[in-house]
Amino acid sequence: MTLQRPSFTLGIEEEYMLVDPVTRDLISDPDPAMFDRCKELLGERVTHELLRSQIEVSTSPFASLQDLGDDLRRLRKTVVDTAGEYGMAVIASSTHPFAQWWKQQVVPDERYLMLAGDMQAVARRMVTGGMHVHVGIEDPEMRIDLMGQITYFLAHLLALSTSSPFWGGNDTGLKSYRLNVFRSLPRTGLPEPFESWSAYHRHVDVLVGAGIIEDASKVWWDVRPSARYPTLEMRITDVCTKIEDAIAVAAVYVCLLSMLFRLRTDNQKWRSYATFLLDENVWRAQRYGSTGSLLDFGLRRLVPFSELVEEMIALLMPDAEEKGCVSELQHVRRIVMDGTSAEQQLWTFRRALNSGATDQEALVQVVDMLAANTAANLT
Repeated sequence: MTLQRPSFTLGIEEEYMLVDPVTRDLISDPDPAMFDRCKELLGERVTHELLRSQIEVSTSPFASLQDLGDDLRRLRKTVVDTAGEYGMAVIASSTHPFAQWWKQQVVPDERYLMLAGDMQAVARRMVTGGMHVHVGIEDPEMRIDLMGQITYFLAHLLALSTSSPFWGGNDTGLKSYRLNVFRSLPRTGLPEPFESWSAYHRHVDVLVGAGIIEDASKVWWDVRPSARYPTLEMRITDVCTKIEDAIAVAAVYVCLLSMLFRLRTDNQKWRSYATFLLDENVWRAQRYGSTGSLLDFGLRRLVPFSELVEEMIALLMPDAEEKGCVSELQHVRRIVMDGTSAEQQLWTFRRALNSGATDQEALVQVVDMLAANTAANLT
């Protein structure tokens, strides 16, 4: 039987934080007129997040990475420029370097108030931002099949995106502390392997039938079938501070899915591994980011991430050529060379300390770097 090729359309959701340009702290109670103005300019492409100090944008779906990048730049620039008009700065970072979570306010929306009431402090701690990438896979059976295979590569995607080394003014020692915070929620982490679309829905329906969740949108795995669109939604990544890094991560994700589908057309699959092994690599990506190493399960040894990136580029090149995103795929080399946002935050912090700054002064410099890089290359 000939498999129908998915469209592999792409969409990105990014979550930003609103910062006071004087104190560099989060603005816990921003002027609602700023959001209203963004809404006028962007319509449904901009939404609230759980906390008032956050704002989310979502692109339209696109067939090409270039069109996706243009749309994401337009969305990000509109939010940055509009925030500036209202005396705010914007940072694309998965945690704020020193903000305190208990000082933040939940958006007075029924959905978010119910979530905060249900999850209590676990939800109120979610002073984090992420990047979600949707890829169009119209056949639900194929969506479930590829979800089970793509889990192998989620650690690689996280390592390329890390942007949350600080929490509450402290260097956590992790490149992605956000994932630690987020995984305190239920129904998070790596997805279970499912043999079919109906098997997936049978399990979700157990929670729906018991009244625990309304629908599958309350399943927050690192990758999941979207409850709203015919897409496979990758959710493990931190938000990338530099927009070109975000587009590169999206390119890797869509090329990985294309490669896995290519294997399926030859009646092959990526080898499956136990979840606890996959989680080991996710932990290593959290801890070390792109400067560390991941476990090669076949070789049974650690391999430097820089070597894995070269292997991944070679593996995905046919798919990048077909998708017209070779330069976007190859940009991951630049991420490894220049460091992810997390690594650049730590370098900025340590340079400031070595120059005689206090911890707080060094953290302020980190916020300034994040704001500058968030707003860079948007035209």
